[in-house]
Amino acid sequence: MNILTRTISTVILALTCCVTQATDLKVGDMAPDFTMKATNGKSYQLSHYRNRQAVVLAWYPMANTRGCTLECLSLVKDGALIRQYDVSYFMASVDPLEDNLDFAKKTKADFPMLSDPKKVAANAFDVVNLFGVASRVTFYIDKAGRIAKIDQDINAKTAAQDIADNLKTLGMKTR
Repeated sequence: MNILTRTISTVILALTCCVTQATDLKVGDMAPDFTMKATNGKSYQLSHYRNRQAVVLAWYPMANTRGCTLECLSLVKDGALIRQYDVSYFMASVDPLEDNLDFAKKTKADFPMLSDPKKVAANAFDVVNLFGVASRVTFYIDKAGRIAKIDQDINAKTAAQDIADNLKTLGMKTR
């Protein structure tokens, strides 16, 4: 992406971060299965975790933008709060894997960041907004593969603490 395109994208994201989009998915629904490539070189499939482990899937609009960087840095700095629970957690976007690799390197992300450039999973989770990027929405998926919580009110600076608090409230098993 050239600098002008990145600048325009950043301005659009600044405007869209205030626009929330309600997903059609509801608590209790089976979470849509997905397979996405990650920044650690692996591919992750949600159905692999069914009956094994709960999953936290934090969608974010665009790599290397202010809010997304704050959210990622929160998960890096305070990820131990989340790792107290028997869950796997991911950040996901519709960015190409190359952009997420750069983002993960810059933020020193120590967890998988998933890429969905064809928007297959993002559309299944109904998070693609009017600007074609994912809205900032975090899904809590229980061991049975059902959606336990959908959080659309994300504070990027306190994302890790908020995720840990939600996991506690949901009664997720600790390690």
